[in-house]
Amino acid sequence: MLKANEYFEGKVRSIGFENSQSGEASVGVMESGEYTFSTAKAEEMTVISGALKVLLPGETEWQWFEAGTAFNVPEHSEFHLQVAEPSAYLCRYL
Repeated sequence: MLKANEYFEGKVRSIGFENSQSGEASVGVMESGEYTFSTAKAEEMTVISGALKVLLPGETEWQWFEAGTAFNVPEHSEFHLQVAEPSAYLCRYL
């Protein structure tokens, strides 16, 4: 079953799904902007297209993640994103 999600007044949209390969996951697109997300579960974020500038929990330096790269976010934490152009991602809930 697919579940549509919308955040930040429609600037971030995703479709949640579950399958045998990815487990619980969502795939989405972000418009240009700055966003802060909170996690309930640990997440693995893979950039599919575009790039994300990310400030991970406990870090002081922003990091760039381009298409084909991934980063992990611990459960019950918060991370910050800067998006320069529309970008797509796959989020797996671990």
